[in-house]
Amino acid sequence: MAFSTLAIQAQNPETGTIAGKLVDKEMQGEPLPFANVLLKGSTKGATTDMDGLYSLDNLEPGIYTIVFSFLGYETLEVPNVEVVANKVTEVNSELGSSAASLDEVVINTVSRRDSEVALLLEQKRAIDIKESIGAKQLSKMGVSDVATATSKISGVTTSEASGDLFVRGLGDRYLYTTFNGLPVPSDDVERKNIDLGLFSTSVIQNVSISKTYSAENSADQASGTIDITSRELAGKKEFELGLDAGINTNVIGQFKSFKVSTNQKDVTAGFYSQKMSTESALNNQAWDPQINDFPVNRGYSLTAGTNIGGKARLLFTGSRDISFEYNEGTFREFRSNNLYDLFSDVEIFRKTENITALLDLGYRLNDRNRIKVTSLFINKLTDEVYESGRNAEGVVFEETSPSENLNQFVRDQNIKQTRLWVNQLHGSHDLSERNELEWALGYNLVNADEPNRIRNEVNIDGEGFVQLGRMGGFQQRKSSQRIDDTEINAFLQDKITFLKEHEDNKDVFLLLGANFRNKQRDFISRFFGVTESSFNTIHPPSIDQLSEVFTTENFQNGKLRIRRLSPDVYDARLQSYSGFANLNFGFGKWNFNAGARYQVDELDVNFDVNNYPSTLPQFTNKDYDNIYPSLNLKYSYTENSNFRLAVSRTITIPEFKEIAPFEYVSQTGQITRGNPDLEASTNFNLDLKYEFFPSAGELISLTGFFKEIKDPINRVQDRGAAGVFSFFNAGEKANVFGIELGTNVDIIKNEDSQGIELQAGLNATRMWHEQDLKNVYRDGRFIRTFQYNGKSSVGLQGASDWIFNGSINLSTQSSNPFQATLVANYASDKIYALGAPEVQTQTAVFYNDEIIEKGFVTLDLVLNQKFGEHWDLQLSGKNLLNPEVKRVQNIRPSTTGVENAETVRSYTSGTVLSLGINYSF
Repeated sequence: MAFSTLAIQAQNPETGTIAGKLVDKEMQGEPLPFANVLLKGSTKGATTDMDGLYSLDNLEPGIYTIVFSFLGYETLEVPNVEVVANKVTEVNSELGSSAASLDEVVINTVSRRDSEVALLLEQKRAIDIKESIGAKQLSKMGVSDVATATSKISGVTTSEASGDLFVRGLGDRYLYTTFNGLPVPSDDVERKNIDLGLFSTSVIQNVSISKTYSAENSADQASGTIDITSRELAGKKEFELGLDAGINTNVIGQFKSFKVSTNQKDVTAGFYSQKMSTESALNNQAWDPQINDFPVNRGYSLTAGTNIGGKARLLFTGSRDISFEYNEGTFREFRSNNLYDLFSDVEIFRKTENITALLDLGYRLNDRNRIKVTSLFINKLTDEVYESGRNAEGVVFEETSPSENLNQFVRDQNIKQTRLWVNQLHGSHDLSERNELEWALGYNLVNADEPNRIRNEVNIDGEGFVQLGRMGGFQQRKSSQRIDDTEINAFLQDKITFLKEHEDNKDVFLLLGANFRNKQRDFISRFFGVTESSFNTIHPPSIDQLSEVFTTENFQNGKLRIRRLSPDVYDARLQSYSGFANLNFGFGKWNFNAGARYQVDELDVNFDVNNYPSTLPQFTNKDYDNIYPSLNLKYSYTENSNFRLAVSRTITIPEFKEIAPFEYVSQTGQITRGNPDLEASTNFNLDLKYEFFPSAGELISLTGFFKEIKDPINRVQDRGAAGVFSFFNAGEKANVFGIELGTNVDIIKNEDSQGIELQAGLNATRMWHEQDLKNVYRDGRFIRTFQYNGKSSVGLQGASDWIFNGSINLSTQSSNPFQATLVANYASDKIYALGAPEVQTQTAVFYNDEIIEKGFVTLDLVLNQKFGEHWDLQLSGKNLLNPEVKRVQNIRPSTTGVENAETVRSYTSGTVLSLGINYSF
């Protein structure tokens, strides 16, 4: 049967819990509140709540006898109840006027922290506004990575256009990501937070999002902190093997012609090893892509763990996954409402290999002192081949004149190698019954490289004629990019409890602590181009035989020559240190938690990039020194309902990539560059929430929230050049209002061990958001404006007006249980990038309007069948509707003066059908 409760309060990871539900036999199974639950031969006990729920926490592993009693009822003793470290033993029973039979007692052992019910109980008891999703629920949904997992939480969406995660409409720069409470560095120059898709759900217990700020967390956030809790050994032993295979429906049509880059020749078991320098590869490595023989998704996993001597626990889990994706669509680019570039046949072939390994070691020194070592290694290799213009209809503005009857073809081959190694040491110490000390140290390494990117831009006539591109010396090029991140971080916190009485709900404590973070980045990018010594003398046989002309002979005889750019480099340092105090006062139905954090953030970036004027300073320094207060108020109106109020002030610090003026060129030729003049945003946050828990595992909540962001940071189309995006404080202030509805209810709840259960969840968010577009003056002199097309205000970049997440789960309660889960997500239109004027004095005529990512629905279905104690079979269909992902832009041609929405990017990702099998020993 489904379990009814779990203990969630902080406890020794080497101890266990007994929990369950007690019902009234005389009242046909109604919950029996205020009954006594005792461990025989001890003073350890609890009282059942209004739902008949109880929990006995922090129990040493062993065999116990439980005694249930209630005035006027027969006392029941349940012997031989085994407590296992880091697990919950569930004991459900009933009391009546006559003694109950032990056959009516149901005892189950379940894992502690990854279940839906466990996390809802944690949410109910939490001081701040927090939502979590655990590995158990993610397994039902067939979710394979943390990025997908977070999108199942209310108010959370992902952007197909940018790959960013948005919480309540605020994207990457407004979020903060931690792993077991310590920060994780980014793997991507384009993002502040690490790609959550790198974290397989096999290495996590749960993912939580604290949507409100509390002083013990970093103040560098506005929409929330995402914390990934790593997996630990559950029980005495674990040994599990898994295999899966699947296919992307978009790939089926390309099955015999799926392209991978020529770099694949240097890939072994998911690791790329460059055989020669990028410059040597100009004439010693092919320029044409290869064909992958077997583009079928596949993967395997292994988990093994054991308890050593009752004091130590060891767990290893590793997996390797290979997946293939094919996108086909269109790309257009407009400048001042005029068509600039056009490709109607954009194709992207993507192969991804992901290797993940987690090692967790816990050791109990004694009853009061525990340490834990966690090491996580992730290797992600992404190989992409981009092609556009094969149909001889591609147009790149100013590349050729119409009279030549030539069109453009572009191919971009890129391999991205990301290696992340996270190492953490945690300690927890009960200095006394009223003093708990926790600390952690972290050392992280990231290598995020594009070791050999290959790009060709050629002109074709559709009848076999191929001409090398003529606009600039780097249209035929190979380039490399390297990011090396090193980070040391730590936290220390001491919880001093002055009063703790469960019966009267009195909880008074002071939390004191400090945090430290030092993050260093070294970045270098090199370009090597190939040009003809005399234009139009080199002609490849076809666009699929470009390697025929990039030969050693043609370089030696002078027909081709190499062009080199000075390396683009920047080195950056972020040093953040802080101290905080948090006072909690709980009495009866009220709980007040007030805190303040003093945080110093020092951001230094030195750069030397080709596109930045040498007459300007080649560095930028940002220092922020502030106090960030927080207030979290909870009123438990009834046993099963909470009113919450949260108020805070936070900051949003610019990222390295947002202020270093390096230009990153996308496959389509669009450029993103940093802005050294960018400044931090300051945020005021207000939340009011009502929570109702009809029963264990059920939730109905309603939240209203407001945010005021001063100097909001936006991705903006920069002036003066098509296809260039940068980051600006485009407005003085932005306001966000929102309402969130969250539900998770049991439609059919069956206590029969052979029954059917049906659960449904719906999360809905409605937001209203607006920011002004400012004019910039310096010394009273007009410098520039961010207003365009007659607009002095616009919505917030990345924010959707409507967000829906819903799921239905059907399960059978039998010896071979079956589960079916249907999950749907929808986010309405959002701004991908703000527009900008082309002519500062005629902003209503010469401008580029904002680019909008259109809303779409995704639908996933997961079927899971268990066979006996060991076998588990799963069939899943992801992205069943295969919607078109589309970006549009309003265009007003001068010839008509009529504004129309034009598609600037579109594609589909394909449906992924998979079959997996798992065996647990």
